Order: sequence, then structure tokens, then C-alpha cells
Amino acid sequence: MQNRFEKGTFTGNEMISCRTLYKANGYSEEDFDRPVIGICNSFADLVPGHRHLRALSEEVKHGIYRAGGTPVEFGCISVCDGVCTTHDGSRYSLPSREVTADGIEIMARAHRMDGLVLIGSCDKTVPGMLMAAARLDIPCIFLAGGCMLGGPAFGALQKTNSTTPQEAEGMLQAGAISVRAMEDLSEVSCPTVGSCQHMATANSMCCIAEVLGMSLPGTAAIPAVYNARTRAAFHTGETIVSMVLKGITARDLITEESLRNAIMFLLAAGGSTNCVLHLSAIADEIGIPPHTVLEWIDSYADTVPLLVKISPSSAVYDAEDFYKAGGVPEVLRQLRSVLYGNCLTVTGRTLSEEIRSFRNLYGSNPQVISTMQDPFSKLAGIAVMRGSLAPSSGVSKPAAIAPEVRVFEGKAVCYDGEEAANQALAKRQVKAGDVVVIRYAGPKGAPGMPEMYKPMKLLHGQGLDKTTAVITDGRFSGTNNGCFVGHISPEAAAGGPIALVRDGDRIRIDVENRRVDLLVSEEELAKRREQWSYTAPVTKGILRRYARDVQSADEGGVLR
Repeated sequence: MQNRFEKGTFTGNEMISCRTLYKANGYSEEDFDRPVIGICNSFADLVPGHRHLRALSEEVKHGIYRAGGTPVEFGCISVCDGVCTTHDGSRYSLPSREVTADGIEIMARAHRMDGLVLIGSCDKTVPGMLMAAARLDIPCIFLAGGCMLGGPAFGALQKTNSTTPQEAEGMLQAGAISVRAMEDLSEVSCPTVGSCQHMATANSMCCIAEVLGMSLPGTAAIPAVYNARTRAAFHTGETIVSMVLKGITARDLITEESLRNAIMFLLAAGGSTNCVLHLSAIADEIGIPPHTVLEWIDSYADTVPLLVKISPSSAVYDAEDFYKAGGVPEVLRQLRSVLYGNCLTVTGRTLSEEIRSFRNLYGSNPQVISTMQDPFSKLAGIAVMRGSLAPSSGVSKPAAIAPEVRVFEGKAVCYDGEEAANQALAKRQVKAGDVVVIRYAGPKGAPGMPEMYKPMKLLHGQGLDKTTAVITDGRFSGTNNGCFVGHISPEAAAGGPIALVRDGDRIRIDVENRRVDLLVSEEELAKRREQWSYTAPVTKGILRRYARDVQSADEGGVLR
């Protein structure tokens, strides 16, 4: 590739004033003869996935210095879906993705950076960073903070995780455990910093960043506390300088072909349903319509089976085990016959070259990562659902749904918002055979499309995860199991069929055939539509602007 870096962004007489202000920070004249590399560090004391990122950032700086660059660090917001579990708090999670992308764009453009290192871990921070990289189209590399280690065994779980206490809350409501047992569990289920221990959104998106070629091969799944994570940070710093010198930009890496590879990985790994939203939004940044992503998922779902089995689809293995089994490179090695192997990576080598050269020092584990010839399931890990209840689309996760409830029919019990559903669950009002309908939780309706993982966890704790189902126009975490369909589009606030469901209606979910249907006649629905009305929630600040501009879930929840 052509060398795009010559004398640096801040050289020349016209940039003397800018250099003056940099010198106020302690930089010297010699620093501006080298590539100026921004480090966007999403460190926060609030978020365990980001609590340790200051140390990683220092290693990145060392790597940049070693390779001949000048590092300049700045911060960005980071929201933890697990911390903001209340309805009001969780409304802000998805909007934070756009704020993250916008903030990085502003900092990089306003301060004329030659290249950018993006350091993050958690659910909306990672896609926001990747959206910004695609938008900026300058040399960019992503460094994941790594996963946390698992806690001790509890119940059927051989390792506990960040959402086990929510399942325990359901057990408490059912009288199966004591308050003290739940408090003790909260002390030990998250023993280290890092992103949550399952194939939820954080780990899924960090892995997808690697598949896109935006991270050093083999680094996405390294646990946060492993020394390999420190080495990865140093090499990330070296690599971004090399990218600037070679002229490798984000859009050389994030392409139609690499996005297709990311979708195949998502299906094989049984990643988070939220990744459908995020891949659609990233595609939108490079000019690919979000609906195209749904079409790709549909097309690959018939050929890409489930190859990864860790929490929530396993009670034995978690993200640390995924790393030891070979992580992303091992999954890609199994998928290599269907991948676009010529896609470029941050190293300047192709994906195929990186797959061939990868060495896993821990050895393979077929109980965690299987083969195309002997998959855990012929069903792909993610399913785009359609039907009379989701005319545009819905999203489910067959990887986390027990085979016996992949086809489920039951009667609707309807709740306008998550809080109403959680209150009903606390009172044990949901019974076997019910389909819990949680609506007005979509991008506009909430607004903010909060995560509905807690109702699912409560049902699991109450022993109802295999005798009930949940459908919603809100989102789910990648940690959920049980029968569920989220992202129902059109959402209730837009007058979608989910707004017309009434208590007692029959609903049929067929995950195997990717259908979700309301078993009510068109004539009856027409009558209900005439009686339906909607009053938008009163909002202010960012939520008001978000509700005004956000598109539906099938459009990736992007802003227009």
C-alpha cells in the first residue's frame, strides 16, 4: 500500500500554534515528526469491563513509542448494561452507542489524529467505537479489555457469572433459596474485572471486531487478568504505527466481505442477539443498508451451524474456556471453507494467512468449539424471525434455547414495559404455558430499547424457563436462555401487531422455521387497530432527541 504518512499532521509553519498548545501538555518539537496516535480509553470505575483499562492504555503507549509514534490519550463514555438494570437506567444503554461514536468522531477530526487506538470491552462501547472507525476511515485498531473469570459452582452451574444473581432472585421469589444465599452469591460470582463471562454482547462484539480484522488475531478472547492481555496491548500500540505508515485505514478492513465473515462467526458462535443491531449499524456507516444484514443472516443461517457452546448455552464452560479452546481463530479455522479469506487485517496480512499461522498453546477442546462435520446443532446460533407478529423482523437465539421449547405455543399475558412484567413475576402471576409479551420497549417506545434480560432470568430462577416464552420489541442480553424473541418490528409505538395483542391470545413461536405468529384473525386485528391509540412517553434531554431520530430495530436502531 502507498505510504500515506510523510511528515506528520502537525508539521509546517501553519501548525505552529497547534504545536504550542500540545507543548503546554509537555510534548516536544520532536514528537511532531512522528505519527500522532490517539488512544480512546473508555476507562470507568463504574464498569468492571473497563475498570482496568488505564493499565492497558499505558502498555499501548509503550508500544506506540517503541514503533516511533506519539500517543495522545482521551476518554469516552462507557455504559454497563448489567449496572443500569432499572428501566430508567437501561433506556440510556443503546443511545450511548451513538454518543460514543459521535464523541470519537469529534475528537479524532477536531484534533487531526493520524491514527487511533480504541480500547473498550462492553456492550455498546465496542460497536460505538467500530462505527466511529468506519465513519472516520483513518488507521484504527481495536483493543478489547478481555473477559472476567468465572465464580464458583451454584446449582446446575459449574461456574457462576454476572447474571447468576438475577437467576437466584427468581429462586428467592420461588422460596428455593434464602436472602443470605443470594447475598453470598453476589460476593463471588464476579471475582475479577473484565467483561461478563458469557457469549453475551460484550464478548460477542469484541470477537466480531477481531473477525472484521480490526484487532490483532487471537486477542479478543484473552481474559482481562492474563498477562497475554498486557502483551496484546503493547503489540496493539506497535501495530497502529505500522498501519499509519502503510496507509491501512478502517474501511480497508470493514468491508462487505468482512461483515459477511462477522455474520458467519456470529451464527457459529451463538453470539448475542444485540449484535444484529450493531452489525446493521456498522454496515450503515459504510453505505450498506441495515436490512441487507438481516438478509445475509437469513442466507447463512441455512449453511452455518452452531460450533461454540459456552454460557449461556452451557452450564460448564464460559468465556475463559472459549479462549483456551482457541477462541476466534479456532472458530474461523473451522469456518475457513466458507469465509472470505482475502479480507485484510490490522497486521497487513489476510484473514486466511492469520488463520494458518495461529498457534493455540492450550490445545483444542471439542466440548467448547466443535467442527463443521460434527456441530453442536445444525441450527445457526442466531435466527431472524418473521411472521404475523413480526412482519419486518424479530431476532432469537436458538443456541440458548432448549430443543424442547424451540417450538412453543401459549397464551399471551401482556405488559406495557419491563417494570410491569417484573412486578408480575415477583408476585408469581406468570404460569406455565404463558407467553409474556413486553411491549412499548422499542427504540422509540421506551425510548432507548432497554434490555429485557431480567424477566428471562427471573423465569429461569422460578423454574419456568422451559414452560414459558417471552416476546418483546425490546432487546435481550446474550446471557439469556429459555424461549424468546426480541427486536419485534414494527415496534408497538409504531403500531406494529405486538401493540394489538391481548391477554389470552394464542401465540406460536417456531424457532426452527424462524417464525413468530399471532393466532388472531385479520378481521379481529383490524377492529383492534381502529381502537388503538398511542401516547409517546414524556422525555427530555437525550432521550427526547433519540426518540425523534431513531429508526426501528430492523434498521439497526440508527439515527437519521
